[in-house]
Amino acid sequence: MTYALGRRVLAEGIGTALLLATVVGSGIMAERLSGGNIALALLGNALATGSMLIVLITVFGPISGAHFNPAVTLIFAIRRDISPPHSIAYVGAQGMGAMSGVWLAHAMFDEPLLQVSHHIRTGPSQWLSEGIATFGLVFVILATLRARADFIAVAVGLYITAAYWFTASTSFANPAVTLARSLSDSFAGIRPVDAPAFIAAQIAGALMAYAVCAWLLKPETEHTAP
Repeated sequence: MTYALGRRVLAEGIGTALLLATVVGSGIMAERLSGGNIALALLGNALATGSMLIVLITVFGPISGAHFNPAVTLIFAIRRDISPPHSIAYVGAQGMGAMSGVWLAHAMFDEPLLQVSHHIRTGPSQWLSEGIATFGLVFVILATLRARADFIAVAVGLYITAAYWFTASTSFANPAVTLARSLSDSFAGIRPVDAPAFIAAQIAGALMAYAVCAWLLKPETEHTAP
């Protein structure tokens, strides 16, 4: 079934809002309950985010494709799976949804709605981590789409849960998420000044994954004997 653009855009907005509400809300909850144990707080944050991704992709995938990520939308636009005008609408909905999700999390935990993060996340190791995290995310999506499309929700959820732990940046891997998290001075936050370098690394990682998949996943040409 093909859904009208308005419904697809709304699905992207709602899905991204719920994703950010989970990222930020679980971060606040984890920080409050962990008693200063950062590892425990990160574990709670990672499990909640990965679990929610599985749910959101399962629910919204049939409607909009469940991008929830401008880097993912960019790759599908390059693949011509989505037109440029529609991709712009998607990115706009993702951005608005991401900010709404952060404010919703603040409201649920009785935090000031409008905040600016002071959480420092910068340096070559952080940028490399974001490039690798986004490379892996896009690679997982494209490879799973080819190998077993019905497993994408689980594959992405598991990948992000793991990437929280194997990357130094805790795997933002999403420009909309990065910008929105700069508006939360919580466990999940990032200083606004640090966001542009994260986003540049994310876009670079996504494009590299696309290039690798375009070669690696290309069907072999059958040769016939002369």
